[in-house]
Amino acid sequence: MAQESTHVNNAFYDDLGPLWQSGSSHPVALLRAENRVRNPWILETVQKTFRTCDFLDVGCGGGLLTNYLAEQGLGKWVTSVEGIDLSASSLDQAKQTDRTGKVIYREANALCLPHRDAHFHAVSAMDILEHVEYPLDLIREAARVLQPGGLFFFHTFNRNFFSWLTAIKILEWRVRNTPKNLHIYRLFIRPAELRLLLTACDLEVVEMRGLKPVLLQRPLWKMLATGEVDPGFRFSFTRSLLTGYCGYARKRPSHSS
Repeated sequence: MAQESTHVNNAFYDDLGPLWQSGSSHPVALLRAENRVRNPWILETVQKTFRTCDFLDVGCGGGLLTNYLAEQGLGKWVTSVEGIDLSASSLDQAKQTDRTGKVIYREANALCLPHRDAHFHAVSAMDILEHVEYPLDLIREAARVLQPGGLFFFHTFNRNFFSWLTAIKILEWRVRNTPKNLHIYRLFIRPAELRLLLTACDLEVVEMRGLKPVLLQRPLWKMLATGEVDPGFRFSFTRSLLTGYCGYARKRPSHSS
């Protein structure tokens, strides 16, 4: 856990290419498994909250969330879907796999979004808060482009020994082709810390829920034995926020005149 001066490795995203959507010899396969649980939950929450929704995914990567929202929600509950990222190759992959052809993808910095204030009904920052040095700046910018009453979705990792063991060391030991410094322990965020960051940006937490691998599944033991992530690998929600956790917050109404 002595990585205090180490910087997180975000360069590997440029080399993923088709691995975003396929391939089992890389931790991105676990990200796909997480999305199979998180994406329907996000869409369901949007459906229950808004009649129509303009959605922005910050750090969209290869479009795992944005393309899902477009396929399942455009023309129903979702008015527009946009994804921004700094990895041009990841954006290319997202565009190539957008079966609707309607997702807006653009290369942009999460700390300086190219959008006007209060533009979106919902903004997500999934698996990115632990990849930046100053998550408050990212959250503040996301809150800026959110309408009052809009929702901010997030996923990140708790900071404790068990999350260090599972999200860093086990990946390094048991998943093939795990990039060096994929995760840095000091950048993990405790739930109480994240609540404070969100509150500072006028975002009120509505829900937090944990995410964990299903333990009684053959793909988990296969991964530990071979380093390959089977397409059937499953995650499930849990009340425990011990390791990875996600949730959403609502932007408070403005009281300015």
